[in-house]
Amino acid sequence: MKALHGIAFVLLVIGGLNWLLIGLFDWGVGMVLGTVLSKIVYILVGLSAIYLIIDHKKTCKCCDKSCDKSSMSTPGQTM
Repeated sequence: MKALHGIAFVLLVIGGLNWLLIGLFDWGVGMVLGTVLSKIVYILVGLSAIYLIIDHKKTCKCCDKSCDKSSMSTPGQTM
């Protein structure tokens, strides 16, 4: 499952960078890869986003219920 999480994260980063390129320059993955391959990439990025939404609570250290922000120390602070 850790490998799947890593792959999903990389695909989500690719999707985010693609949106950045589209927003700034009207240029994206579709212009480089072609229609069929870019459609596959878009589908994989979307599935990765869905997977990470579902898996987020299990893997996020900040969302862990045992993580209490008041007990966390700041740099230079002693406990």
